[in-house]
Amino acid sequence: MASADTEEKLSCPNCLNTNADPVALKCEHNFCWVCIDCVLDTQKGPGGHTCSERKTDRPVREKQIHLYNRAEKHDNGIFCTYCVDSPVPAVKSCVMCEASLCDTHLRVHSKSAEHVLIEPTTSLQNRKCSVHKKILEYYCTEHNTCVCVSCILFGDHRGHRVETFDAVSERKREKLRNVLRRITSKTEEAEKRVKSQQDCRREIKGKAAGITERVTALFKDIRRQLDDLEKKTLSEISRQEEQVSQSISKLIQQLEIKKDELSREMHYMEDLCNMTDPLTIIQESDRHTFHDTEERDNENREIDDKQIYTVCCLDEGLISVTLHTGLSVIATGINRWINVKVATDMFMDIKTAGNDVQISGDLKTAGWSPVDQKHSETPGRFQYDQVLSTRSYSSGRHYWEVETSESGVWFVGICYPSINRTGRQSWIGDNNKSWCIRRYDNVQYSVIHDSKWIQLPHNVSCQILGIYLDYEAGQLSFYELCDPIRHLHTFTANFTEPLYAAFSVYKSWVRIKS
Repeated sequence: MASADTEEKLSCPNCLNTNADPVALKCEHNFCWVCIDCVLDTQKGPGGHTCSERKTDRPVREKQIHLYNRAEKHDNGIFCTYCVDSPVPAVKSCVMCEASLCDTHLRVHSKSAEHVLIEPTTSLQNRKCSVHKKILEYYCTEHNTCVCVSCILFGDHRGHRVETFDAVSERKREKLRNVLRRITSKTEEAEKRVKSQQDCRREIKGKAAGITERVTALFKDIRRQLDDLEKKTLSEISRQEEQVSQSISKLIQQLEIKKDELSREMHYMEDLCNMTDPLTIIQESDRHTFHDTEERDNENREIDDKQIYTVCCLDEGLISVTLHTGLSVIATGINRWINVKVATDMFMDIKTAGNDVQISGDLKTAGWSPVDQKHSETPGRFQYDQVLSTRSYSSGRHYWEVETSESGVWFVGICYPSINRTGRQSWIGDNNKSWCIRRYDNVQYSVIHDSKWIQLPHNVSCQILGIYLDYEAGQLSFYELCDPIRHLHTFTANFTEPLYAAFSVYKSWVRIKS
């Protein structure tokens, strides 16, 4: 039988197993890859290679595609239904017969149209109606299911609109093509976005490398300048120490001379005091001038004390000025590199403060007050508890810091001068002319713009905020100045007007840090 023939061809004569990956030699014998490799490895050296079945020259390994396909089907476990003596791989399955057929049985199988042949499968029952056991041939459009002829003639789908599989499959195929086109378009768009993000990542990586190089160079220069300033300051201290030391040495010499003079005078007076001749004592005393007046002693002592104080003092003022000047030069260079203007001249404009906002004398603190402050009426005054800064920013990069109370509600941000001053739309954040961050009773932060609120996930860590404005880049960033410094949120916008710092307080206070 053909099945026995095929089985024999698929069997490896070396291991006697069915070949999953058959190889044909020139001698027309078939081996599996593993066995033929083992055989060839044991036949190295002179004399050539021989087949274990026939003695031949070195066999050439050629994969048998036909047998390989048979072996694959054999491995899939789909065998001919009618080859009962030994399993033979099936090449087709008949839906009508619900059987799988090898080459031999396929040649004698019925060629009737109702005997539908398909690729070998074990799911033949899915091809027949579960009720009438007939082949599914039509598609019921009312119930969206496949049906047989009996279902249409006298079954549950009698009178229903049906279509052939070809028509339905073509329609579904077209629908799948449309879906495929959309998916392909989305895939292409996703690929473009991936490429864009990859380009962005490369750009950011390059930018980060550039900034890293600049920062490294900056700190290297700062260290060099600090080393130079340290050497200069220490040199000045050493110079002053040497100068004072020399002055003290001279003073010590002068004092030693004076001490010697006093010592000689003391011994001479002791000798006079021990003399017994009155005339000699009188004459010697009149001839010599002694340091015997208290007034002269006090005067000499005062002159000596001033001289000693002057000589023994270092000029700390000169040392401080040297340090201050050098550090100022370094700080100026750093600020020029950072290109950020610290808003040291920021004050609160009392002419804009609402009547329940109390402004401190230095115009740095705004606090909520339950008592009406009775501010004078001005065109720019807010109806509610808000206040703006005295100056605006229309270009460049700027930075300022704000300290806040732990309790109550406060808003901190920026706004255009054209913001409403009365009504609900005058609150900072509740319009398209202002951007702010809000905190309520030291719980969590929210950011607001154009009446859109976003609650931030960050828990409050400290009471000091840093605000960074880059006008040209259209960025407003908020940072919590804890350790380490934490980024809270960044607004992006196309600024079209000058920007004022804006503050709002309710049962709270905010202060611009100097």
